[in-house]
Amino acid sequence: MRLLVLLFLLEIHAAAAVFHSLRYFYTASSGVPNFPEFVAVGLVDDVQIIHYDSNSRRAELKQDWMKQVIADDPSYLETQTQVAFGSQQVFKSAIEILKPRFNQTGGVHTYQWMYGCEWDDETGEVRGYHQFAYDGEDFIALDLKTLTWIAPTPQAVITKHKWNSDEGYNKRQQYYYTQICPEWLKKYLNYGKSRLLRTELPRVALLQKEPTSPIVCHATGFFPARAMLFWTKDGEELHEDVDVGEALPNPDGTFQMRAELRLSDPSVDWGRYSCVFQLAGVMEDKVTPLRKEDIWTNREPDLNLGLIVGAVVAAVVALGLMVAGFFIYRRRRTAKAPPSSNNTSEEDLPLKPETRPPAPE
Repeated sequence: MRLLVLLFLLEIHAAAAVFHSLRYFYTASSGVPNFPEFVAVGLVDDVQIIHYDSNSRRAELKQDWMKQVIADDPSYLETQTQVAFGSQQVFKSAIEILKPRFNQTGGVHTYQWMYGCEWDDETGEVRGYHQFAYDGEDFIALDLKTLTWIAPTPQAVITKHKWNSDEGYNKRQQYYYTQICPEWLKKYLNYGKSRLLRTELPRVALLQKEPTSPIVCHATGFFPARAMLFWTKDGEELHEDVDVGEALPNPDGTFQMRAELRLSDPSVDWGRYSCVFQLAGVMEDKVTPLRKEDIWTNREPDLNLGLIVGAVVAAVVALGLMVAGFFIYRRRRTAKAPPSSNNTSEEDLPLKPETRPPAPE
C-alpha cells in the first residue's frame, strides 16, 4: 500500500548531506468506528509539532519548544484551528464524491493530502511535494517542475483536467514550496534546535524467536529518524533474504527500526554477518557482529518483553500516523509570519476556496 506518508524514503549515508523536512498531512475517513472523521498534523523532521482532530476541534501544540511560536504570534493556534476546521468539511465531501467514481457505496474509506518541503542544509537544495491519496493509494499529485497535475488512476482524470486549468493556483504552489515552505522549515528548526538538531545513537539487540526464525536486528532510541539499518556479509550489504522495516516512533520521541535476516542454512559461518546502523549526520557506523551468544531468544523473557512492548507501542503510534493521516492543510503564506497570521488578504488565506484544490469534481 503506497500511503503518502511512505512516499519519501530518504537514501541516507553517514557522510551524505542532511535533509530537513516540513510536512503537513490531512486525512478524512468514513466508516472507521471510534476514530475521528478528520485528523490534521504537522511534522518537522518526522517530529509532530501540531495536531487537530474532529473530536476536539482544536489545534494543539505537541512540542514544548513550539510555545515560542505562540509567544511570537498569539493567534497561531486559533488560526490553525480555523484552517483545519474548514478543511474538515471539504475532505468529508471529497469521500462522497470519490466513492461513486470507484463504484463504492459503504465501507471504510480515506481521503488524504500530504504537502511540504525538504531542505538540504549543505547545498540549499529544496524539494516540494503536494499529493493526494484515496484509500491509501495515489490519487493525484502536482508536478512542481512542470506545474501540471499527474493522475495515476483513471478516476482522477476529471480532477486532473479541472486543476490543470487553474494555472494561477499552480504557480502560487510552486512559489510556496520553493520559497515560503523552506523559510518556515528553517524557522521551526531554529525554534526547536535543542531537540530537532540533536543526534542520539540507538541501543541495538539481536533477537530470534526460534532457531529456525529470522534473526532480527532491533535498533531503538535513535534520533533523528533519518537512518539506515541493514545486514552485511563479508562487509558487503545484503539485499536478498533481508527485510527492513520503516523507522517507527517511540513514546519518548526517539525512533526504532528492525532488519530481519533469513539464514537458509543455519550451519553457515555466522561470523561473516553483521548488522549495520547509519544515522544522518554521524560519520561512524554502529556495527553489531552476528554472534550466537549475543542473540536473545525466548529464554530471556525480560529483555524480549521490553522490546516487544516497545515495538507494539511504536507500531500503534505509527499506525495512527498512517491511518489517521496526520495531514495538515496548510496553504501559502508570506515569509514574514507563520501560517497563523491575522492577515486576511487573498494571498494569505490558507483555505480560500478559489486558491486551493477543492473536493474532486
